Amino acid sequence: MDLDVAQVRAFVRTAEELHFGRAAGTLAISQQALSKRIARLESLLGTELFRRGGNGVRLTEAGQRFLPPARQTVAAADAAVAAVSAKEHPLRVDVWGHLYAPMRTLAQVAGRAGELALGHGRDLSSVTTALLHGDIDAAFGRVHPPLPAGLAHRLVRLEPVDAVLSTDHPLAAEPALRPDQLSDSTLWAPGALDRLDFLHRFADRFGIRNTATSVNLGLAHFLAEVAGEPRSFSLVPADVPLPEVPGLRSVPLVDPTPLYAWSLLWSTGNGHPGLNDLATTCTEEAGRSRWLEYDSTRDWLPEPPTSDPGSGQG
Repeated sequence: MDLDVAQVRAFVRTAEELHFGRAAGTLAISQQALSKRIARLESLLGTELFRRGGNGVRLTEAGQRFLPPARQTVAAADAAVAAVSAKEHPLRVDVWGHLYAPMRTLAQVAGRAGELALGHGRDLSSVTTALLHGDIDAAFGRVHPPLPAGLAHRLVRLEPVDAVLSTDHPLAAEPALRPDQLSDSTLWAPGALDRLDFLHRFADRFGIRNTATSVNLGLAHFLAEVAGEPRSFSLVPADVPLPEVPGLRSVPLVDPTPLYAWSLLWSTGNGHPGLNDLATTCTEEAGRSRWLEYDSTRDWLPEPPTSDPGSGQG
């Protein structure tokens, strides 16, 4: 059975959008043309891939099984075209978690990993969608499950996290703090806590009962809010350069030390040669700079790494 890539691509986009009109728009074809491609694919496969009804569009069981390999088929076709193109495009790398400055880490390897074209993703969800659509080749930020099928990631860096709090906070003069000492303080979050996986898990693990939500208008604005609330605190990776905010203090966390995990993320069907260069350069820098040191008796991670975090995926 020979599959038509255009038909498979039409299926994948529709499965991701669950809306024929939007899917057709992303492919720059008419909705009628999209429907015909999917109908031909269903005829070839001998099964329905979508249920269409008053409640909208949803995948059948066959469609759910077909989606992961269909994504890989589209990605492999795109990689095959790129492999014989007259000019290979630069490796398109996006980042997320901007408040924690992911470019600090990526900049340390970018110059040794070939030509990169950098983007500015909003969050993990938008970046994974861009990867699956083939709009970017790789991404860098904190990965947490569940990830869509067809994506892989490699742990690059485990960065200690500090508490930042007002100089008027009762614990501000301490040289270091245990996370559980903050249980009576208010965790200040730059957005809805249920969308900020690391902060959400930290609060659950260390019994932080009180939280407050801010609007992410940049690190300086966010930290100024923290400095203005004597009973509040937030978390920032230790190497993030802090803006000069009056009335703010950064205190190391110990027993255990929370670690923020930075990972490289890519689509398994992407054949861009720069991907291997970037992954290799990240691994080399991690070894040189001791980025992946982890001791389960001393450190805390929401998802502990494998025994060899530098070589694994996922």
